[in-house]
Amino acid sequence: MTDESVLGRINELVAEEHELRERVVTGEISSAEEKDRLRALEEALDQCWDLLRRRRAARSQGQDADDVPARSVGEVEGYLQ
Repeated sequence: MTDESVLGRINELVAEEHELRERVVTGEISSAEEKDRLRALEEALDQCWDLLRRRRAARSQGQDADDVPARSVGEVEGYLQ
């Protein structure tokens, strides 16, 4: 996986989020369906951004970014702000 592929996935998820919001406005899907899918999209986006940040940090420390695994949703969403 490359940074570009992670960024590509982020762009795909953002596009899906926009499409989802349009579909609820036009009545193609219910608000409940939108809410459930948005939650999953937000979790996937958080995972991608976390992975991208950690890959960049590894690279800046002279480590191989390809050795950085993606963290689980529970781990990423469990961060304290």
